[in-house]
Amino acid sequence: MKIRLENITAAIVSLGCAKNLVDSELMLGKLRERGFNTAAEPEKADVIIVNTCAFIEDAREEAINTILQMAEYKKDGNCRVLIVAGCLAQRYPEEIKKELPEVDAIVGINSVDRIADAITRAYEKGSGAPVEELSDEYGASYMNGPRVLSTPAGSAYVKIAEGCDNRCTYCAIPLIRGNMRSRKPEDIIAEVRELVSNGVREVNIIAQDITKYGKDLFGKPALSELLKEIDKIEGLWMIRLLYLYPDEIDSELIETIASSEKIANYVDLPLQHISDRILKKMNRRGSSDDIRRVVSELKAALPDGIFRTTFIVGFPGETEEDFQELLKFVKEYPFDRIGVFKYSPEEGTPAGTMPDQVPEDIKQDRYDRLYKLAGKISLGLGRKRKGKTVSVLTEGVCDDGIFYYGRSYAEAPDSDGKVFFTSSEPLGEGDIVDVKLLIAEEYDMTGKALN
Repeated sequence: MKIRLENITAAIVSLGCAKNLVDSELMLGKLRERGFNTAAEPEKADVIIVNTCAFIEDAREEAINTILQMAEYKKDGNCRVLIVAGCLAQRYPEEIKKELPEVDAIVGINSVDRIADAITRAYEKGSGAPVEELSDEYGASYMNGPRVLSTPAGSAYVKIAEGCDNRCTYCAIPLIRGNMRSRKPEDIIAEVRELVSNGVREVNIIAQDITKYGKDLFGKPALSELLKEIDKIEGLWMIRLLYLYPDEIDSELIETIASSEKIANYVDLPLQHISDRILKKMNRRGSSDDIRRVVSELKAALPDGIFRTTFIVGFPGETEEDFQELLKFVKEYPFDRIGVFKYSPEEGTPAGTMPDQVPEDIKQDRYDRLYKLAGKISLGLGRKRKGKTVSVLTEGVCDDGIFYYGRSYAEAPDSDGKVFFTSSEPLGEGDIVDVKLLIAEEYDMTGKALN
């Protein structure tokens, strides 16, 4: 059956991390380029694409539940074709074919740029086994395609690399997304220029490990050089760096961040633990002393910096002594934001078969204690920001019609809180306004715009 593309509307439900969101935006861009219509609401679409995450068991469960929810639109809605894309599709295609007969096409992470072909083939084949667009050839050029942004006005993610060369024993990402592939710097800079020309004021630099950017291209990390070029782009308000692994942070990178007016004094360090014994079992590079040195150097260079990290509790073999060492570190080196995760054994990873798996009740107890401490520290540091004036990127207005909300340099999209504020003048999404901070909560701030 031949189809007329202009008569087909597609929608994407994007799950998981910001890197997955960029892939969804690239798929939307490819569909528009090929003549498809796109919609934000899946219930209005002829084609529904679920771009999945498969990082941990909870993410896989969410993906399957979402696929089943979207399948209902095939029974009682407009949907003619249901597609599963992303990490779940890449890693578990046979299971999808066996367990989810509602699915019409399976599109892996290496086939993002072939999404339109998958839809066309699914329409033309009619019933039967799902169409497969799967490849084990990992590349980076697909990230240079057209994008349809789904982030709030004025902000966008820029993915500078795909995959990961780190082999943390708990992580399945290299098994799904392959080794690290850096984009060419000229491609990244061209994308940022285009985003800024279309009204983007904040770019959030992402990858599995941005500190290793360029090592595969140039034989050594080249993040500092890339940032210096992005920093020159006129009209750009803020550059935010996400996922800086501590072992590749050197004095040059710290100086680049500290000396730039555009790079946010916001440092996201996924530390995961501080016990040397646990770090070694995790196959994390660097010692606890190395981590303390890097954190101290960053805090000295960025006195008004906002620091974020993540920790895993309940890793195999973690003792109460290891956990107490982690609590002590968090008190001695307070972070403004701390993400706490319970260890989840993942298929195919070394940690999944390690002895001394920690019982779930102990994981939960340690999670609760660290989470409570993290909230207390965040509130205390937030109160120190009271009375300061910060520039805020407006994202919208609350349902009460009184308060606007947005983010300053201190709040990363999706992972942190918001700045809520009143304004005597009307504001639009994407406007930047100075806000005096008046009230601090654990993760949010409230203030007043200085119009």
